[in-house]
Amino acid sequence: MPKIILTDKLNEKVVKILEKAGFEVKIAWDIPKEDLPKIIGEYDAIIVRSDTKVRGDLFDKAINLKVIGRAGVGLDNIDMETALARNIKVVNTPAATTNSVAELALTMVLSSTRDVVKGTCEIKSDPSRFKSMKKELFSSEIDGKTLGLIGTGRIGTSLAVKCKALGMKAIGYDAYVAENPVVEMKLSVDDVLKEADYISLHLPLNKETQHMIGRDVISKMKKGAVLINCARGGIVDEHAAHDALESGHLGYYCTDVFENEPPSSDNPLLHHENVIISPHIGAQTKEGNMRASIQAAERVVEAFKEL
Repeated sequence: MPKIILTDKLNEKVVKILEKAGFEVKIAWDIPKEDLPKIIGEYDAIIVRSDTKVRGDLFDKAINLKVIGRAGVGLDNIDMETALARNIKVVNTPAATTNSVAELALTMVLSSTRDVVKGTCEIKSDPSRFKSMKKELFSSEIDGKTLGLIGTGRIGTSLAVKCKALGMKAIGYDAYVAENPVVEMKLSVDDVLKEADYISLHLPLNKETQHMIGRDVISKMKKGAVLINCARGGIVDEHAAHDALESGHLGYYCTDVFENEPPSSDNPLLHHENVIISPHIGAQTKEGNMRASIQAAERVVEAFKEL
């Protein structure tokens, strides 16, 4: 009977799926991550979300590991080079949290447009500001505005569908996709930047995308544009984003991710009023977690059948 360990919080339906398939299941999402290397050697498989990093000492001690399941899209928390070298199968769930992340990006579009966060913080700290804030927060509408997507895969396309339903135009660029049924595809990133009122990033983090959104790219955006990053920390040069906010060139920076998480208290983005932050919760919905959990379990079962 193969043994599998679940190290990040998953929907409990996973246990039934795995036990039915003949696995001995260990629920370990309450075990401190630093203690996992002490027990990982017993297990043939592991399912993680983003908190567990399958690399370094954990990977070194995983002497019996045959399959890694990632309940989510990104694989940057897994040492893929070592997995390949050791012939360990890695499976993920690329479509499971598409809607969850797209809805968060849409929330960023709407929140930045209507200054919801700014109004909430001001009035909670000083209720007497209620009437004056009403005059100060004289904002605009998204109807008729242009959404620019850098990356038009599942999440970007889902966001485009939602924004178009609210009256927006959707344009995009993708280095690997030339056509998209709901997005007007452009020939370059620059073509997107010069037209878009909102730029939403939907890219993996790799050598090509590290600090891709730096000073030069931001300078090509429309003055007052909103930059949204619900993808990966490190794609945006955070100092460049802050400087663009300070100069007024960038209207808002909305981010679910940071290059270093948690961000240090001296990160200037934490102290700018035109920054909207969520703590890497793009995939954190009940529905998304259930889909990702179930799909990860099913794919691990299938992977074992192929061994």
